[in-house]
Amino acid sequence: MLISGMFLKANEVRIVTLSGTRADHQLVAPKRNKLTLIKNPTQEEVRLFGEQVKAFCLEHGIDKVVLNRRASKGQGAGGAGTFLMEGVILALSPATVELVHPATVRATDKRTSDMKVLKPKTVDLGKAYDLAFELLD
Repeated sequence: MLISGMFLKANEVRIVTLSGTRADHQLVAPKRNKLTLIKNPTQEEVRLFGEQVKAFCLEHGIDKVVLNRRASKGQGAGGAGTFLMEGVILALSPATVELVHPATVRATDKRTSDMKVLKPKTVDLGKAYDLAFELLD
């Protein structure tokens, strides 16, 4: 099963895809690891973004997509860009989409950080990796 963690931040989606189990998983590294939706997009630009998400999932045989649950209020609350991208991904992804709360990711990281040997050093890709890791068996 291929699981893609898609970390939404500002107007970008950082993507890391994993296969296997938590104890024995592999990083699936397609050439593209970022999708972008410009600020204040037109209807056509949103449609194209949706097609890119759909094409990525179909091309790579993604079974599940994991998104970071956005904060609804307070500091760090998701902005318009992440709100829009989340809606497009939920509506158009051919793969099952699940949302994971950041507190869940932190709790898992405390228990299983020794298993995350393949975690990318880049912060945003690391967060996408953590999201995908959440759904591994």
